[in-house]
Amino acid sequence: MDREEDPATETEELQRRQGEREATERREAETATEDAETAQHERRADKAAYLREKLEERAQAEREAAEEDGE
Repeated sequence: MDREEDPATETEELQRRQGEREATERREAETATEDAETAQHERRADKAAYLREKLEERAQAEREAAEEDGE
């Protein structure tokens, strides 16, 4: 990722990646054959969902800051 990239674009890309990671881990949990493996994938999916939500909060803060700068 380019360090000069717009922070909003970077946040959106990180959100997209976490969404993909969450979906992948949920699929892996569904196909896991052992309880421990299922639990591990579910924890990973939950973590990705949490990070995606935090990134949404960050994106909202960035939008609000941009609006304030534009006033």
